[in-house]
Amino acid sequence: MTNLGDLEIFAKVVSTGSMSLAGRALGFSPAVVSKRIKRLEDRLGTRLLQRTTRQISLTESGQGFYDRVLGILAGIEEAEFYISGRSAQMHGTLKISAPTSFGRMHIAPYLKAFMEAHPELAINLVLTDEFSDIVGGGFDLAIRIAELTDSSLVARRLAPVRRVLCASPDYVAAHGMPKHIEELKQHRCLPAHNNDVWRLDGPDGAFSLRPEGMLITNSSEVIRETVIAGLGIALRSTWDIGEELKNGKLVQVLPAYEGSHNVTLSAVYPSRQFLPAKVRLFIDFLAELYGPVPYWER
Repeated sequence: MTNLGDLEIFAKVVSTGSMSLAGRALGFSPAVVSKRIKRLEDRLGTRLLQRTTRQISLTESGQGFYDRVLGILAGIEEAEFYISGRSAQMHGTLKISAPTSFGRMHIAPYLKAFMEAHPELAINLVLTDEFSDIVGGGFDLAIRIAELTDSSLVARRLAPVRRVLCASPDYVAAHGMPKHIEELKQHRCLPAHNNDVWRLDGPDGAFSLRPEGMLITNSSEVIRETVIAGLGIALRSTWDIGEELKNGKLVQVLPAYEGSHNVTLSAVYPSRQFLPAKVRLFIDFLAELYGPVPYWER
């Protein structure tokens, strides 16, 4: 019978993409990791990994084996979780990827409550506006605000996302309030990235608009600050500028038009038969925190 530890080592090598990183995470030397992988391949009679000086990748057999190993390891954790009960302490590290602004505003302030409830569980929160490679980066889950199309991942919707066109009262006073969507072409627009397309839902259905702007930036937070300062019109999520809409620092522009309703806030994780207990706990925590009508919409 295959040693369970060999399966854990194999899964860690795949998730980290490195025998050195896998060994560091598990407390083994790279030589020991390599020896255990070879022992596993010899026992199975097939090559699981393609090794080069720069990277490690799965063979076709290795991919199928890896998918099943994840289910086995998650199933063991699920069984232990069932026996110990939800009151038992979670151990280890939960590695999470999340968008920069959302993570700062709507995850970080609530980590204290989650971590106090699970004091033995460490959190590694990586904030980035790029889509992280969940498996390759060794992430347990990622929080994404997007239209999800990657069928290799499992997603759980956490909350709806509403995005509105907005500007500051000073900008509207100086440049006027557009009355029709076509009038945006005569206004200063602030796309989050220079080539971003605004996908909108309006009275006549869904359509796309490529806004023109003088500001070029890769930072969504820069766009947030400049629209509040009165530089132009932006398409922003209400989780990001909800308070400014309430206190009057921003006003909604063309309220009949909103960002595509296909965009949602979701937790995504690698496809597997069972969801690890620590991942389930955190996803349940966020789902309860946000709810079907998230607090920034109330």
